[in-house]
Amino acid sequence: MTNRLTGIKTRGLIMVALAFCFSTAQAQQSGTSSDSLIYQQLKDYGIRFSHDNSIKVIMSGQEKFDCLFQDIRQARHSIHLEYFNFRNDSIAMLLFDILKEKRREGVEVRALFDAFGNDSNNQPLLKKHVEALRSDSIDIWEFDPIRFPWVNHIWPRDHRKIVVIDGKIAYTGGMNVADYYIKGTEQVGAWRDMHCRIEGNTVNDLQHIFAKIWKKTTQEDISQKAEYFRGEDAGNKCIGIVNREPRTTNDVMRYFYVNAIDDAQDSIRIINPYFTLRPCITKALKRAIKRGVKVELMISAKSDIPLTPDCAFYNMHRMMKKGAHVWLYQPGFHHSKIMMVDGKFCTIGSTNLDARSLRFDYEENAVIIDKETTRELDHMFDRDKQESVYMTKEVWNEFRTPWQKFRGWFAYLLSPLL
Repeated sequence: MTNRLTGIKTRGLIMVALAFCFSTAQAQQSGTSSDSLIYQQLKDYGIRFSHDNSIKVIMSGQEKFDCLFQDIRQARHSIHLEYFNFRNDSIAMLLFDILKEKRREGVEVRALFDAFGNDSNNQPLLKKHVEALRSDSIDIWEFDPIRFPWVNHIWPRDHRKIVVIDGKIAYTGGMNVADYYIKGTEQVGAWRDMHCRIEGNTVNDLQHIFAKIWKKTTQEDISQKAEYFRGEDAGNKCIGIVNREPRTTNDVMRYFYVNAIDDAQDSIRIINPYFTLRPCITKALKRAIKRGVKVELMISAKSDIPLTPDCAFYNMHRMMKKGAHVWLYQPGFHHSKIMMVDGKFCTIGSTNLDARSLRFDYEENAVIIDKETTRELDHMFDRDKQESVYMTKEVWNEFRTPWQKFRGWFAYLLSPLL
């Protein structure tokens, strides 16, 4: 066993959740499936679904950038990019070179990155880099700059990852723009993450999200210009975009996760890198286990930041003791943020299961009501289990020293801030 473990180093929401738990229980008794339940619940909240999309699930950084750069090179009208950060490295420089070429062809380019995401990056874009890009006619802006002494601007941040090309093709998921999605890092090894490419009317929803934050940042309103909203029938996949914004849709992501977990009748599978959880998610998972749903959780043995993993391991152990099946992913850092329910619907997005994502930041997830897409993610989960360690009491005691267990408990106390 030691060899296998080598290298592992508001009240309103509660009332809403309880109400939907009751309605979900009634629906399950009447035989309503979990995908029908979540579809109706999100529609009641105001989430728009379209049924005419195509979706390509992207499971590696190399695949993401290959596909994205090919689509950008073929752009004819506009390219819009919204990222938490563009790391100042070779993949970002290649992206910017391609964008410069598209500007010379007359294609409009608008790019947005989060100030905190950039400043907290160990290879940030500097002022001179941004000015050079602007001199090449790339309209690039920093969302909500943090300037001393206004440290209150640390929250909320724009953690979304959205690209819209010609109003017809969109990319979204968990990946920023950085070499380590391809090359990994010395600290954690291979860096795993998920993304997806979408065509269809859901592209218009992602464009509206971009247009809103673009106006907030630059005062330019592109939301009424039809040429940016060209999404059209492209397939038969049902997709809805859950978009969390401070003050307007504060509880939507918690609402989605709680109801999706409460709707589950057979299985729940979650991969999430920062498993610090909120009480509402914890309680929903416990309810699922209690009613016989098979709950499988996967988190990485390695992480890119301190303290937060300690809290994640602490929560993982708590879930294991309640009956969840927990897997420790070994080869590198699984930064993916996905969930699959009953083999019927799934989500891919930017949302971590931590306080920052669920209570503070701008986040966005694609909810995909489709068995085929969900099956793809389930197959990936099964493959990744082959490179993971199944958590038991014995493994836990070998994996975590008494000091590390204490550190996890302490981190858990700080989870509302993590």
